[in-house]
Amino acid sequence: MRRWSWVLPLAFVLSLPAVTTRLYASDEIEHFAWLRSWAFDRDVDFDNEYRYFYDTDIAHGALFYETFLERVNAAGRRENFAPVGAAVFWAPFYAAGHLVALASGAATDGFSRPYIAAVAYGSAVYGFLALLLTLSILRRVLPTPLLPTLAVWVGTPMLFYMYVAPGFAHACSAFAVSLFLWIWLQVRARWSLAGTVLLGLTGALMAMVREQDLLFVAGPALDFLRQLRRNGVLPARISTRMWLAALAATAMFVVGYLPQALAYTALNGRAGPTEVVSRKMTWTSPHFFSVLLSPEHGLFFWTPLALVAVAGLVWLAAGRLRPASPDTRWIARLALVMFVLQVYITGSVESWTVAGAFGQRRFIALTPLLALGLAALVHRAFEGGRPTRVLLGVLVTGCVWWNLGLMAQFGLHTMDRQRLSLRENAWGVFVEVPRLAPSLVYRYLTDRTSFYRVPRH
Repeated sequence: MRRWSWVLPLAFVLSLPAVTTRLYASDEIEHFAWLRSWAFDRDVDFDNEYRYFYDTDIAHGALFYETFLERVNAAGRRENFAPVGAAVFWAPFYAAGHLVALASGAATDGFSRPYIAAVAYGSAVYGFLALLLTLSILRRVLPTPLLPTLAVWVGTPMLFYMYVAPGFAHACSAFAVSLFLWIWLQVRARWSLAGTVLLGLTGALMAMVREQDLLFVAGPALDFLRQLRRNGVLPARISTRMWLAALAATAMFVVGYLPQALAYTALNGRAGPTEVVSRKMTWTSPHFFSVLLSPEHGLFFWTPLALVAVAGLVWLAAGRLRPASPDTRWIARLALVMFVLQVYITGSVESWTVAGAFGQRRFIALTPLLALGLAALVHRAFEGGRPTRVLLGVLVTGCVWWNLGLMAQFGLHTMDRQRLSLRENAWGVFVEVPRLAPSLVYRYLTDRTSFYRVPRH
């Protein structure tokens, strides 16, 4: 399967014209505001950034005005609920956008098209790097990694947030988590000092993009503790090397997260997010099952490929895949732990429905874990007979088309963007979208802004 690895880079290069170079949602503007304010104003006063997007009718809603141009936080500054990680990742692309603006004669104000396009392409690149890292992760665990990686790319909201709405932080989040998990798999055999230092730093970057991604640390932490037990080492007799490795990872995490703590302090007057964010959390996770199983908002209904992938993880963790090693089963069990923790933290957020967004976007960071579960099923299908391969192929193809069909309906404003309706959306996905598919592709490439005009009734 390695000889087909060129397929992924080629597909990404050919897909670059599909990247939408615009910002429109408040979340996107919040992430961008950090970057523009740092680069041009050297402060954390976002009033001018918010006014630009409001005055240019990019974000023209009354709620946006009330939240970001009337309200102030406890420190007397305009609210910003986003962490700084996406801005950090976008910074090199933003600098390139500045050079393009200088060369092309575009306005060098940080808002003009070269800057926005640079951020959008930056997200797409990070999404692609997340897929490459996913491919490498799968190669260390199971064969046949390419097909699962491609399926997760086009069969989950990752596609939407790489190309249609790249201004969100989710592609950066997927990259940071994939990098963290990839490094973990490299260092777990020896837990070297250098490796754990890098793991701690990557963990900090991961948490700076999206705070809930910090819970991915649980997988490597449990793996580290298991290694101690397997070596017969009691806590009081931990070897110097292992002790230093754990301390180094922790210290590097603190150092790496320091920019976020300083940014929060400057903005909110404390080393944490605004109280508005804190009030949204209910730590008993009352929406734990709804975030997966709600027919209107649940992950498994918006993205049925996720259900197939999680079933593959369960199957792999249970030792049903032959000849999977005990270590492979252990990694699958850790993947399930990390998945459950993401469900827990997402179910703790009062705005768990993410109404108005495409799909359960807070789960995009699970991309490498979903690919692992799907890889287990693909491996079993290749080991089995033709009927097994055909059945899995039809199932995955249906899940991928469901995702693409929902994206089309979402862009056409022919669905209720606040909720999923299984009957209505199924008709659109499997009847209307196939009929309109050629014209939709042509329209997306030649008149993309037409998808962003809200129909007037």
